[in-house]
Amino acid sequence: MKTKFIFITGGVLSSLGKGICAASLGRLLKSRGLSVTIQKFDPYLNIDPGTMNPFQHGEVFVTDDGGETDLDLGHYERFIDESLSKYNNFTSGKIYGSVIEKERRGDYLGNTVQVIPHVTDEIKDSIKKTLITKTTDIVITEIGGTVGDIESLPFLEAIRQFKKDIGKENVLYIHVTYVPYLKTSDELKTKPTQHSVKELRSIGIQPDIIICRSEIKINDSIKAKISLFCDIEKEAIINAVDAKHLYEVPLSLKDEKFDEIVVSKLGLKCGKARLSSWIKIVNTINSLQENVTIGIVGKYTNLKDAYLSIIESLNHGGYYFRSNVEIRWINSEILEENAGMNEVFKDINGILVPGGFGIRGINGKVSAIKYARENKIPFFGICLGMQCAVIEFCRNVLDLKDSNSSEFDPDTKNPVIDIIPEQKNIGNLGGTMRLGKYPCRLIKNTKSFSAYGTELISERHRHRYELNNSYLKQLKNRGMIVSGIYEEKNLAEIIEIKEHPWFIGVQFHPEFKSRPDKPHPLFKSFIGAAIKNRSL
Repeated sequence: MKTKFIFITGGVLSSLGKGICAASLGRLLKSRGLSVTIQKFDPYLNIDPGTMNPFQHGEVFVTDDGGETDLDLGHYERFIDESLSKYNNFTSGKIYGSVIEKERRGDYLGNTVQVIPHVTDEIKDSIKKTLITKTTDIVITEIGGTVGDIESLPFLEAIRQFKKDIGKENVLYIHVTYVPYLKTSDELKTKPTQHSVKELRSIGIQPDIIICRSEIKINDSIKAKISLFCDIEKEAIINAVDAKHLYEVPLSLKDEKFDEIVVSKLGLKCGKARLSSWIKIVNTINSLQENVTIGIVGKYTNLKDAYLSIIESLNHGGYYFRSNVEIRWINSEILEENAGMNEVFKDINGILVPGGFGIRGINGKVSAIKYARENKIPFFGICLGMQCAVIEFCRNVLDLKDSNSSEFDPDTKNPVIDIIPEQKNIGNLGGTMRLGKYPCRLIKNTKSFSAYGTELISERHRHRYELNNSYLKQLKNRGMIVSGIYEEKNLAEIIEIKEHPWFIGVQFHPEFKSRPDKPHPLFKSFIGAAIKNRSL
């Protein structure tokens, strides 16, 4: 079967949930036996989100091949249970950068380089790049931003041309809009959708399907009105009502016959949707029996998107035990050495310190880890959280009071966390860290080995600094062991404290590989330990 291409655009306002709609469609089509991949085009000029402040952009998701990407790729992977690549996320920066590089090489043979055709051709080529790694039946492409934004225009023009290039039978346009509900008049308003579709049509794209986000259910008369003014069949107007949680969305869209309409319009030959495993996890989520409280100690606690994959991974671990994970956000900057710790961590069953960069809030993280270690509270440190655990142990157990990371204090006499040699002379910040998938060998008879149940694993990384091997012997003598190693470079990947119910720090980011129906082994084990601690 020839690959089919589905383009998802958004109108009216941002943050409508185009990514969740794309991911949900991917899940529905995959459940019908089709192979699916999903990509995102972001209109900003950054090459990737790797150098962007989390307060502006949220989490940076990392792929196996080392791509730093938009957080929507996390949703895509969790929904369709596929590992994506750097070719699944393109920005205006990447597109224009490639065009300028080609111009400098003389690839355009002296022609004047313009948005049309050169930039739009580059975008069209990028749409097909997901097929470099693996041929699939369906490529779903989400166009970031909102129709009408000047930044998105080259992408919209490119997908308009794409239909002509490969044939209208191989392309489908889906437009996501918002239908506001006015409580005072008890009315749903279709005018924003009408104007959004008009804007899209003015650049030559007629949507084949419209997804209407709404607070309450849209009735047939509203659908008929949208159908009339937007020149689209009423059956192709899909209502996406606000759901209790995002994993319900594929099922609610299924009820609207979303996948059947897509299959029909593209002339796809496939089976019926098999969603038993997804229905099972949704039923589990809707019948969680107990609560377990996890304290997340970080510095971006006012923006939950900065820790999106961690939140989802904790929830996945909770689903396994039929427990609701209640997250208590703790700003690391307000924590002082042992000041009010008992009150801050009252009724908390487990403590997690996530990744991050920079010195701000570090001492608060170290204090929280000390409290977890001394009070036998299950502790999970991820990336910087693992490094802070080493710093805390060296300061308070090895009595090396000036222990630090050379990231925070280049002149420290005890750089227990240090930059690896190949990172020292790097000038550019973007895309130059240890990124992507690396193998790790686990040591038997450790909690990590017990969690994974296998000796060789691979996990995704995003960092520059590592545990300084010069301190390994001292750490081991006092009870902190390395339970996972990247053998090629002899780098510590996982640390544990033997005499503790559950104390694990990892240099990688396990949250990027967790799935709702297949929780990551470490998150599952951590939640299990927190539940056990709650019962004590």
